[in-house]
Amino acid sequence: MNLNAKESSCVCLLAYQDIVEHLNIRAMSLENYEVLPVETQEMQIVQVDAVERANVDSQVSTAKMYPRSIKRSIDNSIVMATMDAETAQSCGYALPRGGKPITGPSVHLAKIIVSNWGNMRTEAKVVQITDKQIISRGTAWDLEANVASAFEVRRSIVDSKGRRYSDDMITVTGNAENSIAYRNAVFSVVPKAVVDKVYKAAQKFITGDLSDEEKLIKRRTDAINYFNDEWGITEAEVIKLCGKQTVNQIKADEIALLLGMVQSLKDGDTTVDELMKPIRDSKEAKAEKLAKVSEQAAASANRTIGKEPQQKSLL
Repeated sequence: MNLNAKESSCVCLLAYQDIVEHLNIRAMSLENYEVLPVETQEMQIVQVDAVERANVDSQVSTAKMYPRSIKRSIDNSIVMATMDAETAQSCGYALPRGGKPITGPSVHLAKIIVSNWGNMRTEAKVVQITDKQIISRGTAWDLEANVASAFEVRRSIVDSKGRRYSDDMITVTGNAENSIAYRNAVFSVVPKAVVDKVYKAAQKFITGDLSDEEKLIKRRTDAINYFNDEWGITEAEVIKLCGKQTVNQIKADEIALLLGMVQSLKDGDTTVDELMKPIRDSKEAKAEKLAKVSEQAAASANRTIGKEPQQKSLL
């Protein structure tokens, strides 16, 4: 009995020692798991912040050491913006809002000005994608003047039937949003007087010398034909886009407006449906369409009657 009791005591003692050793090992592993990675992560964050702060300080110091020449920046921007007709055309946009087109300098002009203005940090990126919207943020920081600005742009990623866009369309929408956010941020930092000077030079370049009536007619005809060939927009619709009543009222300013619309369509800032919706959905347009359909139906009926065999007279 005494022997069995001793054996039982030894077994219990060994089991207890195993349990204690297991708990100690587990506690050590938990301690290592919980503490060490957190310390490492905090150290990494501190290191990244220190590197970024040093990078910014270096850029600010360089900007103060080598200040920009405003005149040289403007002159170089104008030279680049008016390098050729295609570049000059890309410097403006035109979008329909409330039945009237709004115009202004585009993201392409913003990039030209930033590259010549110098001493700037700029960025644009998608910051959030929800079920129905995509949000982009553009930032611009003038390191020399210590002026910064950030703009957010939101766009729907749901079509008229409530269906969510495909991944490719969401990417395209995000890129278009980034361009708008970038443009707004840059033009809120760079002085408006500088932007307007370069923008007007580009607009004058694309319209060219239209003092001669023959040159004006040619540019106007080319613009109208381009809208018709590329997007099926008729001459009558182009006249309405310009807010005019007759084609002869389309002058240099209206040609610049049309070219801005072309650039907006190319950049994806708008679509043909959005551009033409105020015109094609108007009561006047619907009445004209109905009248045209009636004329076509009447013409078709007349052709049918004309083809029927005529009965020969008995006389």
